Amino acid sequence: MLLTTNCTQQRQLTLAKTHTSACRPRRVRVCATAQPHHRPGRVATTKAFTTERPTASSPPPRSRQEQEKHRSHETDYVVIGSGIGGLCCGALLARYGYKVTVVESHYLPGGAAHSFQVGGYTFDAGPSFHMGLADPPGSSRNPLAQVLELLGERVECKRYSQWVLHDPEGRRTPIVADRADYTDMIGRIAGPAAVAEWRRLEAAMAPLQRGAATFPAAAIRSDPGMLLTAARFFGPQLLLTGLVANQLTGPFSAVVDKHIKDPWLKSMLDLECFVLSGMLAKDTLAAEMVFMFMERGEGRNRIDYPMGGSEAIIAALIRGLEKNGGRLLLRSHVDHIVMEGGRATGVALRRRSPAPTPNGSSSSSSEGPLEVIRARKGVVSSASVWDTHKLLAPGVGPKEWRRESVTTPQAASFLHMHLGIDAAGLSPDLDCHHLVVNDWSDLEAPLNVCIASIPTQFDPALAPPGKAVVHAYTAGNEPYSVWEGLKRGSKEYEDLKQERSQTLWKALERFIPDVRERTELCMVGTPLTHERFLRRHRGSYGPAISASGKRTWPGTATPVPGLTVCGDSCMPGIGVPAAAASGMMAANSLAPVWDHLKVLEELSL
Repeated sequence: MLLTTNCTQQRQLTLAKTHTSACRPRRVRVCATAQPHHRPGRVATTKAFTTERPTASSPPPRSRQEQEKHRSHETDYVVIGSGIGGLCCGALLARYGYKVTVVESHYLPGGAAHSFQVGGYTFDAGPSFHMGLADPPGSSRNPLAQVLELLGERVECKRYSQWVLHDPEGRRTPIVADRADYTDMIGRIAGPAAVAEWRRLEAAMAPLQRGAATFPAAAIRSDPGMLLTAARFFGPQLLLTGLVANQLTGPFSAVVDKHIKDPWLKSMLDLECFVLSGMLAKDTLAAEMVFMFMERGEGRNRIDYPMGGSEAIIAALIRGLEKNGGRLLLRSHVDHIVMEGGRATGVALRRRSPAPTPNGSSSSSSEGPLEVIRARKGVVSSASVWDTHKLLAPGVGPKEWRRESVTTPQAASFLHMHLGIDAAGLSPDLDCHHLVVNDWSDLEAPLNVCIASIPTQFDPALAPPGKAVVHAYTAGNEPYSVWEGLKRGSKEYEDLKQERSQTLWKALERFIPDVRERTELCMVGTPLTHERFLRRHRGSYGPAISASGKRTWPGTATPVPGLTVCGDSCMPGIGVPAAAASGMMAANSLAPVWDHLKVLEELSL
């Protein structure tokens, strides 16, 4: 059967289902470092789960003492990291009936998708652009929406229809989630010949889209049980998937180059790839793009902003975890994965630093045995591929697997700027999302493509009355090497932040001309911030595995007994949908196939 001849290829095919986001929502926990134009004084962040609104969407805070009681214990599965992938996996495993503990190094849950509060403002650390999140139950193809549905959770969202492209020519072009409007936009900018080329590309994508849509991400397993979960999808459409498999698992450029000659349209399609995968069309999996265009072209008003910010999504996943008996431990940094008899059997946590004595010394030694969470069934790591290997002792796993993993190509990092601004006089019609391109000739160049969001346009409660939140970032194009070796807080570090953030200021001035004068709070995050707060190897956005190369995305299985992985290192697209799909795939693979089939029935897939 075509489906079973190559499980890796099938996973690559069906991963198109994970990409319902059109822009890459991304990742960083910024430090509250004041800039010269910021009011004097520092403002401390609030504790985990706090929110400016009275709502039940966030779990109550846990005290340090309460968390301490939960550290050394035995469970079925321990999940490393509380990002989207880890929480989706942990919550679904708990729903399957397993005892689950999720451990998080940070004092805030959510990984790259956490929110934080400073001075009355609530900021998204990364993700801000979602599609299909608020679709009616049983209708969304978004893996995150499917996980929330299985957990019996919903996130209140504001639905909207467009974002704005600001190009090097100075144009302000709305990009609408609608097939006809997208075609009209091409015609206005590039003319009728480009429209004709686009329509030929659409026709060529149609069979690929049908093939990509046949097999849902929720059905993927990393074991032979996929024969049974896939059986319900056998039919003519599955045959079509097999017929177009080579095109779907190849680069999107192989499809584009056959039909698109117009320079602007080709650059625009490269941009669409870059903001989704961090790579151009020549490196981006065709399945990702054809599925994204199908999803986005189906109609307006499918873009969602979660009310309360990305924290609302994390809170919903945590509720799903805890109501099924799972545990979340914050400030619990994994020192290493415990191996016994060649099998991953738990994690060792670093001991927390003891309180200092009045003379400045520690009241007790931090030496001694580490606290251990023993996992009867196994360990799931949602850390990046590079950071997971840092948790394994030398010699664990086959040499070739370790070599392949640690040499996985890395995407660049980020430069983030979070602002609290005076909103007086801002147009109520100001769009939330803006994409600024400074130069078409090299879209991957540092400081070239900038993304910005103003979530208070949808949710004013994210800021004090009369104020607004602005988040701007260079998405996956900031070199770590520029920052490597600098000491955070040093004059050189602060000067470099000032220098490189000028690009973000200029991008914001394209649609808020007086943004500098309005700014009352400014925080700049760098690759070092990303590396520190998210324990992210070199602050990387994620793997840069080219669809034109020989490497494939690894999925969630590993050759180490008892060790499964999930998160954005597993599947193409890197962002929220891919991370959620990886968590679902990991949990489904660890559960009995019969229980997995029941899940597919519940989702009506």
